[in-house]
Amino acid sequence: MLLKTLILASGNQGKLNELGDMLAPLGVVLHPQTRYGVGEAEEPYFTFIENALTKARHAARLTGLPALADDSGLCVNALGGAPGVLSARFAGEPRSDERNNQKLVAALANVTDRSAYYYCVCVLVRHADDPQPVIADGRWNGEICTEPRGSNGFGYDPYFWLPNLRQTAAELDPDEKNRLSHRGRAMRGLLEKLTDDHTH
Repeated sequence: MLLKTLILASGNQGKLNELGDMLAPLGVVLHPQTRYGVGEAEEPYFTFIENALTKARHAARLTGLPALADDSGLCVNALGGAPGVLSARFAGEPRSDERNNQKLVAALANVTDRSAYYYCVCVLVRHADDPQPVIADGRWNGEICTEPRGSNGFGYDPYFWLPNLRQTAAELDPDEKNRLSHRGRAMRGLLEKLTDDHTH
């Protein structure tokens, strides 16, 4: 499947940089949907996959181009998987990483099980009514720490502690984060499927 231009169903600059770097070796240029005047799609669903598919279809329909969407979030086991699909707006609107993190730390104040994982699903549609979207997912296990550390990354990264590395996600350099992260894993899975598609 030869793709030259792909629309990212997001206006998030951090996401654009991360995913753009991964697609560059394939000669694919990633443009944010905002460049085409496409606003955010509704994300009414309780599952990452349904939201990602909705976002990809929305961008493809309004631009007429293939679109890539991801839906990702932080799932904390002690909170029954919350914040989950509501990760970006855990503390309500307007969205604020700082308030989201404060709410998370407060919710875990007296909790001993601090295990959590980032989850990401990536969906690529060739066109809005693509009957067979390309789908891949990834998971990144860690724990929630009480004090923020590091200034890289975004979202919950300063509180996402990686016990084996003795660092938070926000302390990793971008290349290492791409290698380890849920989004990196999902994107590599997606790229493998695209490459397979292309060779057969």
